[in-house]
Amino acid sequence: MFGLHRVRLRPRENRRRLGLTPRGAAWHAEGVPKLPPQDARRLLETVPVVRLATVGEDARPHLVPVTFAVHRGSVYTAVDHKPKTTRDLRRLANIRANPRVALLADHYEDDWDRLWWVRVDGHAAVVDDPAKTEEPVRLLTERYPQYRDRPPEGPVVAVTIDGWSGWAASRPPGPPG
Repeated sequence: MFGLHRVRLRPRENRRRLGLTPRGAAWHAEGVPKLPPQDARRLLETVPVVRLATVGEDARPHLVPVTFAVHRGSVYTAVDHKPKTTRDLRRLANIRANPRVALLADHYEDDWDRLWWVRVDGHAAVVDDPAKTEEPVRLLTERYPQYRDRPPEGPVVAVTIDGWSGWAASRPPGPPG
């Protein structure tokens, strides 16, 4: 199994000899396999929704599930017709105040050898211009049949990907089964 393991060793020399480095309260093995970006992207595209994390001016985190489409170096989501508690969505206000965002996808099974997660870190923009939302809305409509009769009409959130991170319990990571 690949992953991070908590290890208790006393002498500093033993930790160095085993290639362990401190990170927080735990010790982690260097060389723990990271999920390569191409595998992270492939896994991300297997899930129907991701969690969009934003932080507002009040420094409070905000996390919501969103539909999405990945295209080249960007991830797109849009405000759609599903019922919302308000039209002044906190995620949009947060992005306007602080464009740094994260998107998280994960997969859980009782067979822990099939666990994985992928995080996209990026910076986002709220796009209201219909000329600039046409392509992202087309991508979302292709991905989600529910949008074919009623495409998203609200603003698009365009996330420029700054980096990928991820982990899989087994290697090579396979699509969820």
